[in-house]
Amino acid sequence: MNKSKLIIRKRRKKRDMLKKSTGNMYDWATHMHTHLGGRCPHECRYCYVQTNRFGVSERYQGLPRLIREELSVGYGSGRVIFIEHMNDLFAYEIRAGWVDEILEHCRQYPGNRYVFQTKNPARAFLWHSKFPKDFIIGTTIETNRSPDKFSKAPPMASREYGIREFVDCKCETFVTIEPILDFDVPELVHIIDRINPKFVNIGADSKNCGLPEPDADKVKALIGNLQGLGIEIKKKINLARIVGGDFT
Repeated sequence: MNKSKLIIRKRRKKRDMLKKSTGNMYDWATHMHTHLGGRCPHECRYCYVQTNRFGVSERYQGLPRLIREELSVGYGSGRVIFIEHMNDLFAYEIRAGWVDEILEHCRQYPGNRYVFQTKNPARAFLWHSKFPKDFIIGTTIETNRSPDKFSKAPPMASREYGIREFVDCKCETFVTIEPILDFDVPELVHIIDRINPKFVNIGADSKNCGLPEPDADKVKALIGNLQGLGIEIKKKINLARIVGGDFT
């Protein structure tokens, strides 16, 4: 095989590389892909990338950067793809031009459903008209209390405001409460009710980060109240550590 054919084959192989979804993040997503390198600017203490407990490579260390070769990865069709599972695409430190290019990459493959998760939905809304046609966007709300000790991400009030802007535009949204931190039941239920997401993911700290956690009764009360509002609850397996085997 001559050199030019070998280069073409390598490029084709690269374009077709799309990672299947693994782990327990979102078992309803079929694939995941990240275009960004470097550490997430939010530096959440409990994040497995931040803690580097699983030998995260140098690719995800240092300042945020766009890995341009990832823009050539083919997405195919018929997939549910979680975009930027190793970073937050809409953190303030991510350049606007990078966001434009990544969203354009998604729009090139309209036959998929795209999942975006951000702790800065207010900034994400600046691009709401540039998202791919079929997408769902979520935000993380670990507690109704201040998470400042554990993260540099925007405050809960900003997250609620931002995700509600998507709701007002009839976009599908979800909320992730993971890792669930100690909270006040009426206040957190009220926040989620105002957002009115399609569903809520609830999970616990699985990295032994020593976070302040609610007791089983609080978690069950939260789930019961949200279900009473007609909100679908997706419970992570790791939640059993707090509530036991009772997932009713």
